[in-house]
Amino acid sequence: MPTVVLMDVSLSMTRPVSLDGSEEFQRKNLAVHGLNMLFEHMASNYRLEFTALMAFSSLWELLVPFNRDYNALQDALSNLEDYDKTCIESALHGVSNVVQQEWGSACPCQVVLVTDGSLGIGKGSLRHSLQNLKQRGDDKKFPLPFPFPTKMYIMCIANAEELQMTDAMENLEELLRLSGGDGQIFTVDGPLCMKTVQAMFGSLIDYAYSPFHAVLHCGNLSSDVQVFPRPEPVVMDEEVEPIPRTVNTDLEIVGFIEIADISSPPVISRHLVLPIAVNKDVDEVGTGTTDELEEEPSASQMAGKSPNFCVLLHGSLKVEGMVALVQLGPEWYGMLYSQADSKKKSNLMMSLFEPGSEPLPWLGKISHLGPISEAAENPYGEDDSKSPFPVQPQVKRSYAQNVTVWIKASGLQTDVQKILRNARKLPDKTQTFYKELNRLRKAALAFGFWELLKGVAELLERECTLLPDSAHPDAAFQLSHAAHQLKLASSGDSQYAAFEHNIQPMHTDFSS
Repeated sequence: MPTVVLMDVSLSMTRPVSLDGSEEFQRKNLAVHGLNMLFEHMASNYRLEFTALMAFSSLWELLVPFNRDYNALQDALSNLEDYDKTCIESALHGVSNVVQQEWGSACPCQVVLVTDGSLGIGKGSLRHSLQNLKQRGDDKKFPLPFPFPTKMYIMCIANAEELQMTDAMENLEELLRLSGGDGQIFTVDGPLCMKTVQAMFGSLIDYAYSPFHAVLHCGNLSSDVQVFPRPEPVVMDEEVEPIPRTVNTDLEIVGFIEIADISSPPVISRHLVLPIAVNKDVDEVGTGTTDELEEEPSASQMAGKSPNFCVLLHGSLKVEGMVALVQLGPEWYGMLYSQADSKKKSNLMMSLFEPGSEPLPWLGKISHLGPISEAAENPYGEDDSKSPFPVQPQVKRSYAQNVTVWIKASGLQTDVQKILRNARKLPDKTQTFYKELNRLRKAALAFGFWELLKGVAELLERECTLLPDSAHPDAAFQLSHAAHQLKLASSGDSQYAAFEHNIQPMHTDFSS
């Protein structure tokens, strides 16, 4: 997940901060100190993160485009210049342009906005921008929400008391809400100084940039790994009381399956799995030459020269053309597989399925899968000419049955007209008439559509009065009987409104 750091370089950031027993610092100096701390952490623990640095006042400027060279980012911070007033809206337009040019609109991005809480003055200020949101045309829309998924973190080089003296906090909270609400506002706890700013950026690191370390198990083998980016908690919407589900730090491989059988399954996220180095010569992610750092470090680079199960697993999956099913938590699974970036380079990836015991319907329940050796006969055949998948369901699916569904009014009108056409051809179409009538009756009862039953009954009574003199006598009896049965069903009486009950033709002296 790439990161854009948006640094406020307006004049208000040059306000001095008195520190006891030392020289005066500007708020900009405190912000630079905090960002250096963030970049040093990312260089050690988030080396694969692409990061860009932008500066803004009334205009914006891209200082460092997306890359993994954290030395270049820190050098740019040390050469920041001071400009004029604050215009956050203009800066957000810049973020939108930069991210879409590099990543498009599908890639999620994190935005770290570093400011002192000053909203700007007059036209172009954040206060003015938010007050005029509803009066804007389509050509001057506010940049939030971004067209891509966003997490915004607002780092205020000010304490909460200072922000609450004006409406700054309210406006920043509204800004966060417009971005999607998936983020947080961080303020300095206590007086402004290096220590409190450092603590604030430490909170950001713990919240958004802490590495996810786990142990990958397969039988008696195991390996310490880092999952990048950090898996986000998943909330299932269909649960009565949704509780965020998190990935366990113990990842258990439960089996292996051929790529052809799992095909291209739906996943909620994809992650890079990196073995953690165990030898002392390799002490950080991606050790190697500068050219190597432009790409993701390979598994062998990450693990050093010591034997590592993660490297063995990666090579095996790549050679055998298989994937490993891994358990992420209670009734939650994913898969490990090798993905090639180029002809010479591939990575061990992990995709997360939707939580549940049956995330891929064609495989059935994951817990019901087992080794081929336990099967009575080889499910793939002696010459691999067949496959046990997809698993056939024991119960016929509802969408495979003849179910009446009315999505549009025209569909309901067609079914009613079909009944009336058959009614006019009674008694020749008696069986077809009652078949269509019972189909409509069941659908109306299932939907609780009592008015439909009353309406069709009235239509049948009308058809009975319009019968010509030459009509067969049985037609009038059948129409009156059907209308009476529909009226009884519409009353809701359990004796006549049973779903399983069918209206049978009336036996008359004219019936054959």
